[in-house]
Amino acid sequence: VQVADSGGDSVQAGGSLRLSCTASRYRPDMYCVSWWRKGSGKDRERVGSLDVNGATNYVDAVKGRFSISRDNDKSILYLQMNSLKPEDSGMYYCVATYREYCRGGYPLDSDFGAWGQGTQVTVSS
Repeated sequence: VQVADSGGDSVQAGGSLRLSCTASRYRPDMYCVSWWRKGSGKDRERVGSLDVNGATNYVDAVKGRFSISRDNDKSILYLQMNSLKPEDSGMYYCVATYREYCRGGYPLDSDFGAWGQGTQVTVSS
């Protein structure tokens, strides 16, 4: 599977963005999909995931503000981000992982997933 993510932009705090993730040959029963981000001077961190059973998981920092959805017909997944904060700034990555290597919707190891090229989100105060 090949992954391409897009939709990043610069927004004011409190605004919204929707990131898109296009995964070739994606099937929801075969791949879990997760979103990650890396802020300036920070380690890469999880954001949220969509598991093969349809369950979603989010880290505490984004719960209630971010949501993951998919358009099965178009094999596109989305990360809807609302009430954005400056600390949400960073490069966002979509990762598709074959189900055998998924745990809680995330890859067991970053090497097991197909990563998008990243899309930049900048939130100004």
